[in-house]
Amino acid sequence: SQILSKGELQVSDKERHTQLEQMFRDIATIVADKCVNPETKRPYTVILIERAMKDIHYSVKPNKSTKQQALEVIRQLKETMQIERAHMRLRFILPAKEGKKLKEKLKPLIKVIESEDFQEQLEIVCLIDPGCFREIDELIRSETKGKGSLEVLSLKDVEEGDEKLQ
Repeated sequence: SQILSKGELQVSDKERHTQLEQMFRDIATIVADKCVNPETKRPYTVILIERAMKDIHYSVKPNKSTKQQALEVIRQLKETMQIERAHMRLRFILPAKEGKKLKEKLKPLIKVIESEDFQEQLEIVCLIDPGCFREIDELIRSETKGKGSLEVLSLKDVEEGDEKLQ
């Protein structure tokens, strides 16, 4: 029976290790989605964030949510690198025909719709997480066959306290 219990122990150790690695990756992904380099205004890659987390020896807390830990990581990374929470402000102009249908598909990727104007075209100004940019860009391009347009108006840096993570 000793072999059995030891065997089980190894499995759960290995499982725990895998689980922590997955959490580490999830945290890095959240950080990459929510942050930009304030100098270039560009999002960071997940791999770069993972590397930075390793550099500061961040250790995952299995009993805390990945979102809480992502905020902690952002705070810690600020001490060693250029990193800010941010939203991108976008304007997209969609052909009337695809506009309504496309807006439904875009909705889950948008944080806040600031304005919406529907005449011969649908024009929306909105805020998004930088991490969603590529997906939105691809959606608009493929759905409108290149007729829709998307422009980045600005990056709005969001203060820590002023917005809780959804």
